[in-house]
Amino acid sequence: MIEAALLVVFPCLVAFAGASDLFTMTIPNRVSLLLVAGFAVLAPAVGLAPAAVGFHVAAAGIALAVGITFFALGWMGGGDAKMMTAIALWFGLTPALGDFLLIASVYGAVLTLAVLYFRSIVLLPAFVYRAEWIARLHDGRNGIPYGIAIAVAALHVYPHSIWFRALL
Repeated sequence: MIEAALLVVFPCLVAFAGASDLFTMTIPNRVSLLLVAGFAVLAPAVGLAPAAVGFHVAAAGIALAVGITFFALGWMGGGDAKMMTAIALWFGLTPALGDFLLIASVYGAVLTLAVLYFRSIVLLPAFVYRAEWIARLHDGRNGIPYGIAIAVAALHVYPHSIWFRALL
């Protein structure tokens, strides 16, 4: 049962958050809360020592401080900051966290360039605007749905994290 939870909880919640950001430009608070709850249940279930849990909480605290700063500066949305914090809780102060942050930065840069290019196309075919999410993505007054890059990076790194070692 724990193995199934490890294979489903984190990946599904992260994928849902990325898709939600693409289609609605928001990441629901419940997703970040469920990630935190999932960690709280699964960490002891896989035998994570209390000291290790402390390092995971420390990583989340650092991510929250950085996320709040980025949000205050207008560099990141609030949902993105909360999602990054919840993901940092799962990865802890491990190499996986560094990998995640680096990969999220690279994917975020590629996503930003792609969205900016898409927005540079002045006139799109009329049928494209029937999909509200595409019109929202094309509108330059909206931000970049960075949650997509965060989600893809988290899913990229997750198989190399301590959670998959717990499956072996």
